[in-house]
Amino acid sequence: MSIVRKRSAAHKAYIPTNARDNQYILAEFAITDELIKRISPELANDSQQAYYQFYQSLSQLLFTLSNDHQLESCIFVANDKLVRVRYSQEMHQWQTSQQILFYYDPQKHSLQNSFFDANVRVKKITLLFLATGDDLRVNAANFHQRVAQLLATYRETLALAKNALRVRDHQHLTYDLFAKQKGCLGIKAHKLRAINQRYHSQKVNLPIIHSAITYAVINITINNHILNLVDIDPSSDDPYNPLYTYLTDTFSLIAKRFNLNNGALVANGLVPIIRYSEHELISRVGELQMLGYNPELSPCGIVSKWQADQLVDNVQLIFVATKDNSDDYGYGRFLNQIEQAMRLMATELEIQPEKEEIMVRFHQHVAYDY
Repeated sequence: MSIVRKRSAAHKAYIPTNARDNQYILAEFAITDELIKRISPELANDSQQAYYQFYQSLSQLLFTLSNDHQLESCIFVANDKLVRVRYSQEMHQWQTSQQILFYYDPQKHSLQNSFFDANVRVKKITLLFLATGDDLRVNAANFHQRVAQLLATYRETLALAKNALRVRDHQHLTYDLFAKQKGCLGIKAHKLRAINQRYHSQKVNLPIIHSAITYAVINITINNHILNLVDIDPSSDDPYNPLYTYLTDTFSLIAKRFNLNNGALVANGLVPIIRYSEHELISRVGELQMLGYNPELSPCGIVSKWQADQLVDNVQLIFVATKDNSDDYGYGRFLNQIEQAMRLMATELEIQPEKEEIMVRFHQHVAYDY
């Protein structure tokens, strides 16, 4: 094998063939008085279901254009909630006070639906496009291009201002770190190139000005075995402080050993939301744990967020890539470092690979003003 091929192989991640692949695109735009007057000139704020015709017109335009562009799954959301998408063998939707979650299987499901309260004027509209079919990663550029073409017509039809639309392309691979021990012997090599690089190779170019972030989230279930690794005093005001301290110390040491210096441990029952941010951002927003990173800056270290008086079902470990974690090959080496770190942590926690799971979700996001 040549030196070039050896180097290339070292930068590839080998992911189980039963990994789940997801892609979805969000497009958001603010509601203005001008837009309401243009779409619903007869709208009366004090009437029952005042915004029904307005939302209905916007959603029907979306569905018509989706059919024209052969996009099988699109959803219209007007409730100012954070939209999240996850894999599930059964299609369903679930809402909290701050989130609206869509579960689906890209190989089986497709839908067109709208979610809004006709009595409420929201701040923004969210259009959600779900990738469907096989080989989502291979076809990601084509899917993005078709969505972009739809959005161009949508924006023109509604006479939205230039840069009124904010587009976010989300892609992730999800798999069990111990899939091999459970019988999945097939693997597939991935270079995990940046989204803009992959798209450019297929002659789909993103705007020069865009933001991108790459990260991984690992879920570790807190079971009785892990609880018994430390002494817990149920009568204490902070009974789980020893547990979270132990997990944080172990996580930090292992992360540093594999040169993973940009991440977080979240064990406070909140949903971690990782976003691109010009400056480091760590804040709690209701049920959400917001974590903002700028990949171009130096690593900010390991952050730990827990509540010592509450036992969570699982701890989420987050690794965020910096500019030093990517190269001309992609992020394969970065994911390999994460896997090595998690295998060592599984050994430290005495996790049994044949029986227990460590779920890895590798995210790549890109966002820009359309």
